[in-house]
Amino acid sequence: MTDVNPLASEHEKLNYVEFAASDLKATSDFFSKAFAWEFTWYGDDYVSFANQGLDGGFYKANLRTREADGGAILIFYSSDLESSMQKVEAAGGKITKAIFSFPGGRRFHFHEPSGNEFAVWSDLEAQ
Repeated sequence: MTDVNPLASEHEKLNYVEFAASDLKATSDFFSKAFAWEFTWYGDDYVSFANQGLDGGFYKANLRTREADGGAILIFYSSDLESSMQKVEAAGGKITKAIFSFPGGRRFHFHEPSGNEFAVWSDLEAQ
């Protein structure tokens, strides 16, 4: 009998995500400060992250993902939405949609230093 690695990739399931970033250093510094991510650098043009719900990386390019352009928005979950928004702002993120309610919860959107849009949501009421 072989041991099954619980972190092993699952057949035909999402496994990795990549984003363009014009400033890899600023982007990786932002996520390190805001969400305590750790990064592995592969030369000057690629940096990866792991153990954040979905592994992925940022590649050097003057492009970005935004909802208004039809891009996919990756959304973090938070048990304290207000605190998460403060962390994003303190790390240099730009809040683009302040906290708002929607059926099932509340959320806010932000741009990280390279301009990619992300969101943070919670199903909990304000603290």
